[in-house]
Amino acid sequence: MKNVALVGMPNTGKSTLFNRLTGAHAKVGNWPGITVDLYAAKLLMGNQIVQLVDLPGVYDLRGYSEDEQVVTTFLGQSRPDLIIVVMNATQLDRQTTLLSELMAFGIPLLAVLSMADEAKSMGITVDEDGLRQALGCPVCLLSAKYGQGVEHLQGAIRQALQSTTPDVTPLTPPQLSAIFERHTQTPAQATHQLTERLDRVLLHPVLGLPIFFSVMLLVFQAVFVLGKPLQDGMSWLFSEGRSQFLEPWLSAWPPLLQGLLLDGLYNGLGTVASFVPLIVLFFAFLGLIEDSGYLSRAAFLMDALMARFGLDGRSFVMLLMGFGCNVPALMGTRVIRSRGLRLLTMLTIPFSLCSARLQVFVFFTAALFTTAQAPWVLFSLYVISILASVFTALIFKRQYVNNEPFVLEMPPYRFPTWRQVALRGWQEVHHFLHRATRFIMLGVILVWVLTHLPVGVEPGSLDSWAGLIGRWLDPLLSPLGIDPRLTIALLFGFVAKEIVIGSLAVIYGLEGQGLVQALAQQIHWTQAYSFMLFALIYTPCVSAIATIQAESRNWRFTTLSVVWPLVLAWCTSWVFYRLANSVWGSA
Repeated sequence: MKNVALVGMPNTGKSTLFNRLTGAHAKVGNWPGITVDLYAAKLLMGNQIVQLVDLPGVYDLRGYSEDEQVVTTFLGQSRPDLIIVVMNATQLDRQTTLLSELMAFGIPLLAVLSMADEAKSMGITVDEDGLRQALGCPVCLLSAKYGQGVEHLQGAIRQALQSTTPDVTPLTPPQLSAIFERHTQTPAQATHQLTERLDRVLLHPVLGLPIFFSVMLLVFQAVFVLGKPLQDGMSWLFSEGRSQFLEPWLSAWPPLLQGLLLDGLYNGLGTVASFVPLIVLFFAFLGLIEDSGYLSRAAFLMDALMARFGLDGRSFVMLLMGFGCNVPALMGTRVIRSRGLRLLTMLTIPFSLCSARLQVFVFFTAALFTTAQAPWVLFSLYVISILASVFTALIFKRQYVNNEPFVLEMPPYRFPTWRQVALRGWQEVHHFLHRATRFIMLGVILVWVLTHLPVGVEPGSLDSWAGLIGRWLDPLLSPLGIDPRLTIALLFGFVAKEIVIGSLAVIYGLEGQGLVQALAQQIHWTQAYSFMLFALIYTPCVSAIATIQAESRNWRFTTLSVVWPLVLAWCTSWVFYRLANSVWGSA
């Protein structure tokens, strides 16, 4: 099987091309000698199977950042059969250094000039044949966004893998610049006029940030308005499936096994699944904003403010990445060359409201707040997550100092296709469910055992093993309004936040709408919000902790990343619960 490596600078359309070629079949895997998981997919090219590997986006291969080292290590050790170097057709002169360095590896090369649609709109023309002869390697001009030229690329890949011609001759950056200048025609006023007009408003020094936060609030509003009917429908389907099919089918089974399968596995997984539509919508909207280029503007807007806390715009980008999952965001800090800034950013990322915590908060907001209130509640949690991050940075910025200037690629505004948005949303949710399912299944089984043993006790009562643990921790968490049942859910959330809702379904012995109604009747909204604050801030999940240790290689720093959030979570929830009770009272 032939290996093909996809390499390019950030914002050149590399990920879009990878998704166009692989669809939804890409998988994450590790590679010998590589300290980061890479996306890869097996494709049928003619009569042979080809493995396409998506390497991190890098500006050069000088080895300063870990992403650059990953690319260099992969190309040196794995020695792929072909390198596909993706270059933005509108900025070829800025990509000569990386192309020259890739040529030096002595591996067959295929040059892809991406974003042909943008080049055409700017009046830029490219002489493909002339570039092919001058560079000594195949050249393909395409638009991965719309699929134009992709079939031609697939044919070029097949031919390149079958070719027995010598490897490409290395060229220096000045030589490459002369070649690109000779074989491309760029109008004197080749600019993105739409981008310039939008930036006058969206990057306004006064209005920029309010506009950004307003956009995010609209996203939350749309998620709840569109997703609530879908969520109710999923809950109804799981409830009917239990009463109409599973209960009659399992009626002859031993009661203990029935309880494990129905009250444990089915209730836990069913409750989590009922919130998948909301999560899908959230990632679809977030993907739309990110692919449009707007999130890069948000990082630019936040840079001056983040600098006051020892961070910069890149740190804010990583915090935004953490909204999907903290683990890849922590790994993404490898692009930061300053170790002090990198460690400080890693310390703040776990406060990002990740997708696993999102389902917990969506569940509680749907249970205890109206449809009109829910977006504001969720929005407030996102704001608090950012405040917790910057407060942490403020506390520790003198310990982890940054002396590196802020450099960020600012892509033009683009309108993602519906295919891009749908594929991006599916990949995020698929990754979340693939990772979460194992934790959820193991978690709900363990919760069921703790809440139903020893034999003879009332399930979920204070006499069960779970109840004993809850009572033991009650003096610590009761001042926050968190009762023993919620305490048990938090304990399992330490393993993986995805387990929290499933564990509540097992603890209460209810699922879907029944669990929602039970919580609404037994928990005051101040208790629910205090619980959400604690779940938002407290200790990262096991996967995030393991990643922090692997990335920092420092147990002292890893311990700090566990202890500090616990302290901050307790103090934050305590302050809120006391103030809320003094103003609104409690049930």
